[in-house]
Amino acid sequence: MIDAAKVDQPSLFETEKKDEESVKVILFALGEFQSRGFELIDRELPLDRLRGAFKRGTESFGMEEFSDEKIAGILEGIGATVKKIPSYVATHPFRITVSAEIAGHASKVFETEKSRG
Repeated sequence: MIDAAKVDQPSLFETEKKDEESVKVILFALGEFQSRGFELIDRELPLDRLRGAFKRGTESFGMEEFSDEKIAGILEGIGATVKKIPSYVATHPFRITVSAEIAGHASKVFETEKSRG
């Protein structure tokens, strides 16, 4: 007999694949943001300003929109500077700074994914 609880649990490899996909979505979104002519490198941007790009990124990959905390966690994981600010200051209480290296990588991911169609 199959245990239903085990069927719904992702394996270690499935979790890693989801994490890799999530990172790709975030990088794609940052690249897409830059492709629209917006400056990203070494600017402290409110998460509010980047939310549209992240939403378009998840839509492009057919994924559910990420929470602010997940976005912040992924950005920190790839080396961006993330500052948490009080929630009474902004609806999405994070400020993001992306280095030139990350921005360049994000542009490459965006171009690669865009060319795949």
